[in-house]
Amino acid sequence: MDTGPKLRRQMNPRYRANWFSILTFGWTLETFKFGYSRDIKDSDLYAPLPEHRSHDLGNSVEKAWEREVEIARTREKNAKPSLWLVIFKVFGSEFMLYGLILAAMEFLIRLQQPLFLGLLLRYYSPIQDANIGNLTMSSTYLSRLFNYYEIDSSVTWGEAVFFAFGIVFCSTLNVMVQHPIMMSIMHLGMKIRVGMCSLIYRKALKVSLQVISENSAGLVVNLMANDVNRFDSGPIFAHYLWIGPLETLLMTVYLYREMGLPAIYGSLVLIVAIPFQIFLGCQTAYYRKATAVTSDERVNLMKEIIIGIEVIKMYTWEKPFQRIIDIVRRHEIHYIKMTSYIRGVIMSFIMFISRFAIFFTVLLYVTFVGQITVENVFFLTSYYNITKQTMCLYFPQAIGQIAEMNVAVQRIRDYLISEECQIQPRITSEDKSQKESTRKRVRVDETFKQIAVQFDEAGTKWINSDKKGDVENLNLTIYSETMAIVVGSVGSGKSTLLHLILKELPCTTGSVEVNGIVSYASQNPWLFVGSVRQNILFGQPYKKARYVEVCKVCALERDISLFPHGDKTVVGERGLSLSGGQRARINLARAVYKEADIYLLDDPLSAVDTHVAKHIFEECIKRFLSNKTVLLVTHQLQFIKSMDQVIIMDKGKIIAEGGFEGLSDRELKILEFIQENAKETHEDESAPALQGSSIQPSTISLHGRHYSVLIDTSLIDQKPESESQTIGRVKGSVYRDYFLSGASCPCVAIVCVMFFLAQFCASACDYWISRWSAVEDRLTGDATMDIAIWDEQRLVRNDFVIIFAVITTATIVVALIRAFLFFSLCMKSSIRLHDNMFESISRSPMNFFHSNPSGRVLNRFSKDMGAIDELLPQAMIDCFQIMLNLVGVITVILLIDIALLIPIVSALIIFYILRVIYIRTTGAVKRLEGITRSPVFSHVNATVLGLATVRSFDAEFLLAQEFDRHQDLHSGAWYLFISCSRAFGYFLDVICLMFIICVTFSCLMKTEFEGSSIGLAITQCISLTGIFQWGMRQSAEMENQMTSVERVLEYTKLPREAALKSEPNKKPPPDWPSQGRIDFEDLSLKYSPDGNLVLHNLQFSILPKEKVGIVGRTGAGKSSVIAALFRLAYLEGAIIIDGIDITNIGLHDLREKISIIPQEPVLFSGTMRKNLDPFDEYSDEVLINALKSVELQGEGESVGVLYKDVSEGGSNFSVGERQLVCLARAIVHNDRILVLDEATANVDAQTDSLIQNTIREHFKECTVLTIAHRLNTVIDSNKILVLDAGRLVEFDHPHILLQNKRGQFRKMVQETGPSMSNLLHKLASQNYKKSKI
Repeated sequence: MDTGPKLRRQMNPRYRANWFSILTFGWTLETFKFGYSRDIKDSDLYAPLPEHRSHDLGNSVEKAWEREVEIARTREKNAKPSLWLVIFKVFGSEFMLYGLILAAMEFLIRLQQPLFLGLLLRYYSPIQDANIGNLTMSSTYLSRLFNYYEIDSSVTWGEAVFFAFGIVFCSTLNVMVQHPIMMSIMHLGMKIRVGMCSLIYRKALKVSLQVISENSAGLVVNLMANDVNRFDSGPIFAHYLWIGPLETLLMTVYLYREMGLPAIYGSLVLIVAIPFQIFLGCQTAYYRKATAVTSDERVNLMKEIIIGIEVIKMYTWEKPFQRIIDIVRRHEIHYIKMTSYIRGVIMSFIMFISRFAIFFTVLLYVTFVGQITVENVFFLTSYYNITKQTMCLYFPQAIGQIAEMNVAVQRIRDYLISEECQIQPRITSEDKSQKESTRKRVRVDETFKQIAVQFDEAGTKWINSDKKGDVENLNLTIYSETMAIVVGSVGSGKSTLLHLILKELPCTTGSVEVNGIVSYASQNPWLFVGSVRQNILFGQPYKKARYVEVCKVCALERDISLFPHGDKTVVGERGLSLSGGQRARINLARAVYKEADIYLLDDPLSAVDTHVAKHIFEECIKRFLSNKTVLLVTHQLQFIKSMDQVIIMDKGKIIAEGGFEGLSDRELKILEFIQENAKETHEDESAPALQGSSIQPSTISLHGRHYSVLIDTSLIDQKPESESQTIGRVKGSVYRDYFLSGASCPCVAIVCVMFFLAQFCASACDYWISRWSAVEDRLTGDATMDIAIWDEQRLVRNDFVIIFAVITTATIVVALIRAFLFFSLCMKSSIRLHDNMFESISRSPMNFFHSNPSGRVLNRFSKDMGAIDELLPQAMIDCFQIMLNLVGVITVILLIDIALLIPIVSALIIFYILRVIYIRTTGAVKRLEGITRSPVFSHVNATVLGLATVRSFDAEFLLAQEFDRHQDLHSGAWYLFISCSRAFGYFLDVICLMFIICVTFSCLMKTEFEGSSIGLAITQCISLTGIFQWGMRQSAEMENQMTSVERVLEYTKLPREAALKSEPNKKPPPDWPSQGRIDFEDLSLKYSPDGNLVLHNLQFSILPKEKVGIVGRTGAGKSSVIAALFRLAYLEGAIIIDGIDITNIGLHDLREKISIIPQEPVLFSGTMRKNLDPFDEYSDEVLINALKSVELQGEGESVGVLYKDVSEGGSNFSVGERQLVCLARAIVHNDRILVLDEATANVDAQTDSLIQNTIREHFKECTVLTIAHRLNTVIDSNKILVLDAGRLVEFDHPHILLQNKRGQFRKMVQETGPSMSNLLHKLASQNYKKSKI
């Protein structure tokens, strides 16, 4: 969509890095240096690496998926293609290679480390002195490793040094291999995600409109916001599903040789835990699936609320929607809480499962085998520490993540196999030239004219499950170069007819044949974030002459000349910054600019005034498209006589078709209405054209300027307003606000105490086993000596066992209580933050929604809330647990040797410096990652909303390219983040390695230490490797995830509208307004506090029960008068209603007393009843009567009509039917003041008449303000308010205004054509006389 010049990005340094730099992450140092010196900005991001370009990965995955779909078709009936197979075919070989390297590292390196440790501890054993004489010098050091289990042999000093080096070597190799492999696996997960996103988006471009109306447009956004994230985390630990159990078996073999049968029983504790962990993992998947469904529902609701926020504010429906969101949110939180509790149990396993296994093994050993040695205990501890990491950390994470990834894969697969649109094959330039030559030959034979569109008994329906079709038995032939007009009542199937021609809806019966290239202008104007020019060109090549001509015929010249950046002005999402008429004309200009054979124009004239409608019809449709086939759907019946073919539809069928003269004899209900009311412009063909003598001098002088602005290349491209990026670190106040939003200070303090208590119990366990083993090691077998040793300890063996059992049990209980308390606290904070943000958003002024695209706001509710709900608590508990583990390790080591304080302090200082650099760099990168993700969502959202337009312009490839660009930018930020994160882990592990070297060799130098102390020190240090860097990274991840809290808190502190309820002393009486008098006193209005004035010093009064029409050119400020009445913008001056200044009362007290039928009718998903009465204030009878009044209750329908389902955005109702629902809302409320904002713009003349009659009948005692483009709808008003450029030009009875020959209202009436002008003069005169009687 954005066809402007692209920023050239620097090549990623990883691309040119050598193998040593890749293995040691040296290439990231440049980024850290840069990130520490200043915040990384969008422009600093590197170009994506060739291997993770979205376009290439999308192609690979798409080809594999298409092959899989073909294979599935050849299998048994109803066989579904497997997305898992596709992922495996594209990425499987690379994934398996990494798994084999990981397994080699685990089995060949890590499992040997305890052997080295055991031999080193043997050097300190009391039996060492007894066996020193038996030592054979001929044996090599390595052979000692293989003969480990020959206990008789002693260890020399030289061997002890060698074994110490062995311990260090194993740790070094582990660090050097694990980090690059994990980085590669994370990169692979990222590539899978990018490929899947690309595949989902390409599917979204093909999916049938029926699927969208049955499911939801929000599904695609949710798949990309939540489900695909599972690919980032899923593959990381996946290999531990098979490495973990295998490693446990190997470990059991090693331990059995050392300790016999008790070792097997100890291992059984770990093995028994495996099914339990698998069960918990499966439960996680179940709750994750339920969470995904409720999250989908919540995000869809939020999307509807954000899109319809203006209507919600005007109807004062904030509270009912808050209740609906609350209900969905409570369900979602229930599932998230259950998932969190399960994760809490799994996380607690790491604290107690290995300790419990050690206790069980030692207990059995001392009971049934004999005394235990220090070597036994720490040999055991080392192995259990290794399996603790693989089986208690990696294995359960692998189960949970694979299970969650499986849910995501199934959801994506179900979307990918949904029904596609039957897109007609594209016509190439060769086909077109061949077609042109055929057409030239056809013209010679005038008896034959080529068929452009032919319907043969065609029928279709929007929702497949509906029994009855929306249109049925359509028989119609439209010849090339024919001007056809389609008219009919609301919901008669006019737009559905066009969707059939576009092949957007499949024929359920019959067929539709289309010959030629089709261009389409949708009924609801579709604009994307980009310049006006980009919206018009939409990927077509820029041809200056055609472009200028199209802008001219679509009446866009004056608007473009008034835009601040000309046609390079950026229009907001969905064109929010433009008026309805400007949106409609840009939408039309796009369709007309495309060179096509058939032009389908779906009601393009409804949002523009009569004068502009006439100009567009004359200049654009009749002249510019004169030699094309045009199918115009409209309710502007004054143009019917000028068309070659008239098609009249009613209730999904064509009831009449042919030339106007041929139809006029038939006694058709709708045609009678046309003949009575709609002889508007074309009786007198000599009516002056817009460019004729009626042009005012000012218009002529402006004309040159318009042209120059259209082609001015010196105008600077306006950039869309970018999302603000917070800089620096997350403040402490954010943490405080997060925790205290969910609970009081004492509750938070209790959770903190539980964390410390859990770590104290865990460290006490390690210390106690060390002390016990030291005593057992000194036992000689001599009863007297042994009794003396026990007396020295003042404890016997049973006491050691009981105390160890108590500490182990306490560790289990406290760890579990701590996890439950912590996750409960996080869930409460999450609920409160969401509620506060929703409340703040719903109370924000409208200019916030004008300046922030829905994707940006939705990102807070989907991505950021997802992070706060699930990722942040996980990172926090990891971080707190591991940091406290570090404190425990340091305490234990210092108890053994205070001299190690120097390397400990040095290591901690280096850790802190590295962490500061890392957080500073990745904090900015993480924020950028969030910001670069927003355009992806906005682009997907825009695409789904304008799918029919996109496909009619063959712009799928263009949009897919744009999507790939957005995704590549996000990939650049994400790859930088995961590389820096993994590099940080690597550097930390290198520091841990240095620390292990210090501890190991300092212990070796001091022979006075007991073996138990040295074993405890070394095993505690080794346990830090891997775990500690994970904890530090999780602390940084926690800080990065806290940016989500920061972003949400930012949205809880948005500027607010005035109070909803009045102060007691200013509250209006309950029956206010009893009269309905409105006085505007020197009123000015602007849409933002520092913006320009849109309305200027309006001064007029509307008397009670008066009917006032508000007219003016497009953009004159008509809708701004409504904004002023509802206080949706910033007012200066006063509006007095029945003696009360509305600026002094609560917004709800004001808004609930004014009924509105808005310019763009909005319905919300749910039932018809909820759309009419969300507060449940009225009885069914009142609502049914309102529906009857607007003819929305069919024959024989009773209460059931109230419970009819309404799709998202009311997509299963036509625009006209939505208008009637809005009218029914107004009838139900029955307020003294009614506002109609272009309410009849999208309806046919019949429905228009119904609305006008209903208003006259139900609102005769009310003050009615009507904005209308069709002057005949307001000519019978008591007064007409004429606006121009936000200023009051005229205000009086229409008859009086028409007497002023220079008046603007008179000019507008004249522009409707002589016939209509005379009729309007006559109606105004009759109404004036009636009012005087």
